[in-house]
Amino acid sequence: MRRPVIAGNWKLYKTPKETVQFIEQLRPLVQDSKHCDIVIAPVFTALGEAVRAAAGSNILISGQDVFWEKEGAFTGEISAPMLADVGCQYCIIGHSERRQYFGETNETVKRKTQAALAAGLTPIVCIGETLAEREANQTGTVIQTQFEEGLNNLTAQDFFRIVIAYEPVWAIGTGRTATPEMAVEVHKHIRQLAQQKFGSEGSRELRILYGGSVKPDNIKGLMAQVEIDGALVGGASLKPDSFASIVNF
Repeated sequence: MRRPVIAGNWKLYKTPKETVQFIEQLRPLVQDSKHCDIVIAPVFTALGEAVRAAAGSNILISGQDVFWEKEGAFTGEISAPMLADVGCQYCIIGHSERRQYFGETNETVKRKTQAALAAGLTPIVCIGETLAEREANQTGTVIQTQFEEGLNNLTAQDFFRIVIAYEPVWAIGTGRTATPEMAVEVHKHIRQLAQQKFGSEGSRELRILYGGSVKPDNIKGLMAQVEIDGALVGGASLKPDSFASIVNF
């Protein structure tokens, strides 16, 4: 039985003080939520405060990005060992905004994933198609290319330590959500790719999240699908009651 993951990606929101306030409000709302992993990804400057505020709870902390080298002359970057040292357990890699605005490629996704795994982090690796690609019926090809070029170098043992998040780019922050049926179709495709590359036994254990305008009013329908193992939540994760409603789907 795959354990669901509900992860909140805060993007460029919340100061350290606001982060602590949020977690203090969230803790009692999810303290009895034993059915899933609860993950929050604040900005880098709030990670330490987030870890301390979440200590002793069932809330786990994630980085929003990571660099592939441990250290060096890389101004502005944060390494995987640094994230692990501050207390992170997860790390988001290859989010569509990183691909769109900051030149993230399948190659950098591959290198970052390797670095995160080496540091003991659980990578949440994001893949997904744009609206133009979906309308051109290229979704399957795009997903396969991102999967093969971003993850093809992993061993089976390492591969099944990761989490994949399918995020249709056209549904992120737009209010448009892939229907559960649309999401399931892609999730099945991803699992088939995993089976072909890494074998059937492990592919059944791979957790695949859906990301794209997830809200309290659509999470139940999404999570009713056997192929959907959780959610990567954006804007709806910024308020404690909203995020708690999604966690407690």
